[in-house]
Amino acid sequence: MTQKHPGMEKFAHGLDKTPANYATLTPIRHLSTAVANWPDRIACIYNSTRFTYRQLDQRCRRLASALHNHGVGKGDVVALMAPNVPAALEAHFGAPMAGGVINPLNIRLDASAIAFILNHGEAKVLITDRELSPTIKAALAKCDKPPLVIDIEDPDKENAGERLGNLTYEQFLETGDPEFEWEPPEDEWEPFALSYTSGTTGDPKGVVYHHRGAYIATFGQITVWSIAKHPVYLWTLPMFHSLGWCFPWSITALGGTHVMLRKLDPAEVFRLIAEHTVTNMCAAPTVLNMLINSPSQAQVKFDHTVNVMTAGSAPPPTVLEAMERLGFDVIHAYGLTECFGCVTICHWKDEWNELDTDDQASMKARQGLKYPQFDDLMVADPETLVPVPSDGETVGEVFTRGSTIMRGYLKNPSATQNSLSHGWFHSGDLAVVHPDSYIQIKDRSKDIIISGGENISSIEVESILFKHPAVLEAAVVARADDYWGETPCAFVTLREGATATEEAIIAFCREHLAHFKCPKTVIFDDLPKTATGKIQKFQLRKRAEQLIQDMGTT
Repeated sequence: MTQKHPGMEKFAHGLDKTPANYATLTPIRHLSTAVANWPDRIACIYNSTRFTYRQLDQRCRRLASALHNHGVGKGDVVALMAPNVPAALEAHFGAPMAGGVINPLNIRLDASAIAFILNHGEAKVLITDRELSPTIKAALAKCDKPPLVIDIEDPDKENAGERLGNLTYEQFLETGDPEFEWEPPEDEWEPFALSYTSGTTGDPKGVVYHHRGAYIATFGQITVWSIAKHPVYLWTLPMFHSLGWCFPWSITALGGTHVMLRKLDPAEVFRLIAEHTVTNMCAAPTVLNMLINSPSQAQVKFDHTVNVMTAGSAPPPTVLEAMERLGFDVIHAYGLTECFGCVTICHWKDEWNELDTDDQASMKARQGLKYPQFDDLMVADPETLVPVPSDGETVGEVFTRGSTIMRGYLKNPSATQNSLSHGWFHSGDLAVVHPDSYIQIKDRSKDIIISGGENISSIEVESILFKHPAVLEAAVVARADDYWGETPCAFVTLREGATATEEAIIAFCREHLAHFKCPKTVIFDDLPKTATGKIQKFQLRKRAEQLIQDMGTT
């Protein structure tokens, strides 16, 4: 039992927590602030639909009330299967307002994966867009105890799928009270959201978020990105991905405008930026690539700068340079689902202005410094937890800890223990620390290629491949080799109309890399991606293995 310090005695009496000086932290309060301060500002835009903050607040309260009336209470899971439409934004407020736990589903998962998540999370209600009805119908047939289904009907969406429930989303809202008095959590540690990892090596793991972390993370995003009052945020990032990096609440806290986007279409992105003077958006590097390589007629010009936060694999310098020419200022962040989205960000340093374009882009591609809400971050030996030297060379694992780390994995104590052991969250990502304290990710631990005893960073090889003028996208994985153990195998998608041979690609790499790091195999193909644009390397590893097997049978 912790003993009270004698010096604290003078504060022990009459200086207690009261409703006047203490409130549990929850990001739901940001909506109350927005509607109190800016009730008539436009909160949400979707095609011809406009909601003010007063209207958004009423709709979220109606949703919370309707969920409450259908038995949703503390700890009950409300699953959401929808693209970035207004109902998705409302569910991120309304479900927790009812005391429930919001569980956004990856809309690109197959029926079996969705059924696993609905069963594992014990979803009580499922709010689903009719466009996704075929997948959901098949998933519901596999559910042990199917949830109450509410269908989102989009007036701007033609040829929607069939209805699966008895109520549409708008009909469901009509059963709720726009003045519903929601109650904040009694404890900030109460579950707030459930987000499932991609499950590339088995069943998805359910990451459990808490109110405290989501609240603090919203201010982390505002602080590190220096977001000004009343931003206009374009939802190019899927909201189901790590709670949209907590931007549903960050943008709301500033009285900003959420510009919703059902489907990622480069022409539509450019149009919305120009029409609504979008100030901020988030996207994976592959999305940046889509914008850069979209037809010139789709690239509607705008006369302001759009701030872009990208995360995932480091954007190649060529991509960063091209984005800047189009009017986008890209900042690179790094994070994980288990950390409420983002962990580090590459703050720009004034002295980098003196560097040439290539070197500036290389600096921008670093993962950078930790977000302020984290207690600590280190790159260390995964066995001894001894921090690596800041030499830009020694590789270690990224560890972090603080109030924006998950509670753990739902119904998976062993995985939780492994990830949170020794007082740190173990990321599984490998990085170096530069002399200026900026970290740079070298690879996922499972993606490092060990060839003849030498470690090869797949990211380093990919960055060279991206410099080839014919290469649109590239990913590198290990391929088994009888002599070297492993060698790099490159999967490459060429630009439209471009040509290149395996020999030419390898020769290009040999001009820029140590020869042992160069791909020994190049396969030209489209790259499999997740719904958030991340390349699915586990699929590519399977293809590389199959290639070995096919060669053995010929």
